[in-house]
Amino acid sequence: MTATGTYAPKPGAAPLPRMIAAQAALETKMLLRNGEQLLLTVVIPTLLLVLFSTVDIVDTGAGEAVDFLAPGILALAVMSTAFTGQAIATGFERRYGVLKRLASSPLPRWGLMTAKTLSVLVTEVLQVILLTVIAFALGWSPQGNPFAVLLLLVAGTAAFSGLGLLMAGTLKAEATLAAANLVFLLLLVGGGVIVPLDKFPSAAQDLLGLLPISALSGGLRDVLEHGAGMPWADLGVLGVWAVVGLAAAGRFFRWE
Repeated sequence: MTATGTYAPKPGAAPLPRMIAAQAALETKMLLRNGEQLLLTVVIPTLLLVLFSTVDIVDTGAGEAVDFLAPGILALAVMSTAFTGQAIATGFERRYGVLKRLASSPLPRWGLMTAKTLSVLVTEVLQVILLTVIAFALGWSPQGNPFAVLLLLVAGTAAFSGLGLLMAGTLKAEATLAAANLVFLLLLVGGGVIVPLDKFPSAAQDLLGLLPISALSGGLRDVLEHGAGMPWADLGVLGVWAVVGLAAAGRFFRWE
């Protein structure tokens, strides 16, 4: 005989950390299965790193080209995932009503955003590992403080995530797709990723230096190529972009 109530159902939501972890795992799997997302996050950064490191197309100054390019490509990888990929994916989730339905689930809205952030971080870790291995194979010899690199990557992720969510939560999906790709191309060319900022007119250099991609690529380059200490100026620029972007996203983001 089985005691009464031994198998009585106990309905209710799973613990919050488990829900966030499950949603983050789902977000990561969806991203890695999406061909367009893989093109942005893996294929393009890898091709740019290999091409410009092995073919003398752009004058990157004294030293090995890969020493200049690797930090910029790492910054590009952060932007492709935290900004471009996240903006496009979230924009279409919003259009198709996915966000609206998830917002009505036991997972709170801030938990959903936390899961998306964790997914971005996991993807970035995979990107950094892949690009670092390729850069080492091309002869990269980094130096500097790893903690400074970590701070720059985290600050860059926060800045680009805020801007990506702001775009996805305020524009239509098609507009987000077009705008995110356009911004990606413009910042790739004018953000010091491949072309050094000193190649631009002096009047434009100060303005371009205030862009988040310029601060991230420049800070990473100062640390990894030149062995500089903590890049406080670049961290400050990224911090301002992160605060402004995340605050604006929290204020103006629309779930439907």
